[in-house]
Amino acid sequence: MSRTLWLGLLALMAGLVQAAPDEHPSELGTLTTEVVASGLEYPWALAFLPDGRMLVTERPGRLSLVTTDGRLSSPISGVPRVFAQGQGGLLDLALSPDFDKDRRVYLSYAEAGDEGGLAGTAVGRGTLSADGARLEGFEVIFRQAPKLSSGLHFGSRLVFDRDGFLFVALGENNQRPTAQDLDKLQGKVVRLFPDGRVPGDNPFVGLAGARPEIWSYGHRNQQGAALNPWTGVLWTHEHGPRGGDEVNIPRAGRNYGWPRATHGINYTLLPIPEAEGETVPGTEPPLYVWERSPAISGMAFYDAERFPAWRHSLFIGALAQRQLIRLQLDGDKVVHEERLLEDLDTRIRDVRQGPDGYLYLLTDEGDGRLLRVGLNPK
Repeated sequence: MSRTLWLGLLALMAGLVQAAPDEHPSELGTLTTEVVASGLEYPWALAFLPDGRMLVTERPGRLSLVTTDGRLSSPISGVPRVFAQGQGGLLDLALSPDFDKDRRVYLSYAEAGDEGGLAGTAVGRGTLSADGARLEGFEVIFRQAPKLSSGLHFGSRLVFDRDGFLFVALGENNQRPTAQDLDKLQGKVVRLFPDGRVPGDNPFVGLAGARPEIWSYGHRNQQGAALNPWTGVLWTHEHGPRGGDEVNIPRAGRNYGWPRATHGINYTLLPIPEAEGETVPGTEPPLYVWERSPAISGMAFYDAERFPAWRHSLFIGALAQRQLIRLQLDGDKVVHEERLLEDLDTRIRDVRQGPDGYLYLLTDEGDGRLLRVGLNPK
């Protein structure tokens, strides 16, 4: 049976059977979860169009539309070929700040090199056709250099700030020392104009031996990034090794330590060879750190009116610990942590706040789901 026919049958079944929301415990009341769409193959990222429909990436290389009633389109054409090995594939997406006018969609993905079987993260953009069936005129605007990944630690997340700059949060390709090398783009946050040009006020512009795209460095594998809606400042998070997952606020020109500073150890239970301690002079300590790694992915600040008890919370997915994490914020300080949806027992890849005030989650599975999450307060 073709994928298109199978998706059509799923949509028909969803229309015939309207399941009641599942309920889950929470400190603030009862969480509700509803399946919006299923049949997604390792979905990675989600973005909301102005009309309420959603774009979803699937790691094998598909980009699809999901309607508000959960119908999944055929794959959108014009998506670049991806390196779908290991952790690689089609990854994050973001809409242009001027999407209403230019209909541009930005994608990050793992891209194969010309030789050696290695890959790196690339970012490109295309114009979504009026019927939503095609990405037209796709162009690559950024390539991580050199290409060093055999299938691990691509990152990556895409965030536009209020001034229209594009931030790309990158992994270090499992090549630890490169995160400290300013002549390489591994383990960095980079800052670009929407067309890929480098802003003249980036911190390393004009510095010999440094890549001008770099905004911050010393990161490991960043799979969460979001703009703080109250301050307009970028936040990111990254996987530690065995322990040491962390949340950071990347500042221009700052060093966030990896692998010199880490709260984790190697998967072999031995120390990280380059590690000098949990904190190292000249590097920035994490804003928040987990000594035991949840394996975090996806990040969304909550600032909607629908569920006031969630205001000033940061929601993060967990892959290894198979939960949704809520961090309660007081300004830039984390004052409380709550673990949610443990009974769902599924890997959560992405978290987004929807225009309706609900949270939307993508589950990291071969038969992945798009879930809508709400709160019945106490």
